[in-house]
Amino acid sequence: MTHSPPPAPRTASVDVVLPCLDEAAALPWVLARIPAGWRAIVVDNGSTDGSAEIARGLGATVVHEPRRGFGAACHAGLLAADADIVCFCDCDASLDPVLLTPFVRAVRDGASDLVLGRRRPQGRGAWPPHARLGNLALARMLRRRTGLRLHDLGPLRAARRTALLGLGLTDRRSGYPLQMVVRAADAGWRVEERDVPYRPRTGRSKVTGTWRGTWHAVRDMRTVLNQPPLAPRTEETAR
Repeated sequence: MTHSPPPAPRTASVDVVLPCLDEAAALPWVLARIPAGWRAIVVDNGSTDGSAEIARGLGATVVHEPRRGFGAACHAGLLAADADIVCFCDCDASLDPVLLTPFVRAVRDGASDLVLGRRRPQGRGAWPPHARLGNLALARMLRRRTGLRLHDLGPLRAARRTALLGLGLTDRRSGYPLQMVVRAADAGWRVEERDVPYRPRTGRSKVTGTWRGTWHAVRDMRTVLNQPPLAPRTEETAR
């Protein structure tokens, strides 16, 4: 009777969730910038350009999420993660995953519970005016709702996995990043914002690239802001 060898222990100290929809051109650069020892989790949200195959070939863990929506992809990545600290980053090369290193350090050292990147545009076309205006309006509404004096609700962020699962996030569309911040504030988390350079993305944005996409995102987020505070859930009930 033969026995299979025990599974190799997990060595990644951090998992980086990368929601992905047709980002074949950006993936090689993004994955090359993942810090050593961290695991990239690329969540394919219905790509038709071979993004999943490219990511897998470059060594990333690939998760398929058939439900369309930014929040659906992000949450699928969170559920697939098993590292103590989980980061989120766009997969379009607008943000450098290396920038997450001090974010993780702040969470690991106990200085912050959730660290967010405040985007600082670098070059023409990095952040369309209508997207900035929508973000500014949401930041003001967030301040009224929670008291947090944030300037951006950007996608670059880091927190502990079990704590994130305990927030019981339910939005599966554009409101997911905002719901994370609102529920973190309701739970008394220490939320920190740090400046990060924001480059022109590779390819066309699925959300902020158009007025219509921006409007839908703002609508989803207004819905989140109108939700009453909820009691945090355990890791098991969050799944």
